[in-house]
Amino acid sequence: MSRIEERLSRLNGNKALVAFFTAGDPDLFASKEIFSVIEKSGADIIEIGVPFSDPLADGPVIQASSHRSLQNGTTLKKIIELVTDIRSQSQLPIVLMTSFNPVFVYGQKIFVEDAVKAGVDGVIVPDLPPEEADEFLAYANEKQLDMIFLLAPTSTSDRIQRIGEISKGFVYYVSLTGTTGTKTALSKNLQEKVTTIKNKVQLPVLVGFGISGPEQAKEAAQCSDGVIIGSAIVKMIETYSDPIERNRNIADFVSGIKKTSLTASEPSPCLPRYRSLFQLSMKKTLLDLFLMLCRKT
Repeated sequence: MSRIEERLSRLNGNKALVAFFTAGDPDLFASKEIFSVIEKSGADIIEIGVPFSDPLADGPVIQASSHRSLQNGTTLKKIIELVTDIRSQSQLPIVLMTSFNPVFVYGQKIFVEDAVKAGVDGVIVPDLPPEEADEFLAYANEKQLDMIFLLAPTSTSDRIQRIGEISKGFVYYVSLTGTTGTKTALSKNLQEKVTTIKNKVQLPVLVGFGISGPEQAKEAAQCSDGVIIGSAIVKMIETYSDPIERNRNIADFVSGIKKTSLTASEPSPCLPRYRSLFQLSMKKTLLDLFLMLCRKT
């Protein structure tokens, strides 16, 4: 069981919070500090964005963040080194979100090897569809790197089924068509879409895109297993140049979301099922160990 799966299996009825920021904005030293602030504020998983000059789904806020990061000389190699540094002090699950181009240039096999060695737990590649992901999936599965795929409001039943079969960790549901960013309202049929997905997949379903505050987080969490928030945090990093003020605002925002919006009155129907799988796995491991000891005696 991966670090992501283990974290999601022990939320005890609460909903997961995945927080995103772009590595290298305003610089890599600050990124390490921001990671620590977000972790201490209650995030369950942290998603680190790899900047790219021509991203597929990023809205203007994250595009600007990527531009600043690239101007600072941030590279995929430096981000992997950053994760190595972070991992020496934290066991929180880390997911890299990257366009496929940086991975292709780096080398798919060596990227997976280096990422896992550094302590990366999962990866999201929005512009790598399942039909073209066989090679990367083979490397990721071999090294037990969770490959997290996206579903959208336009996803067909067959696509949902396929994503449910090959995703690891969780399924990322894009609540709105278009690009990332803070929105004033979520999709009116969000609950219907998420319920349909949860009836077809065994993994937790987390909702992202357009979640900018406590009310939207609470709304999305009512029908899902958690939320993913990025643009709102990235905007704070852009707005507050003073590190103390920046960190305080990020901490208040993340902890506020976690405390006020992501405590479920009833356990998610997906997470208990996931905990059961974990418990069965542990029982089997203990039984195998017992039988091995019996054979030795």
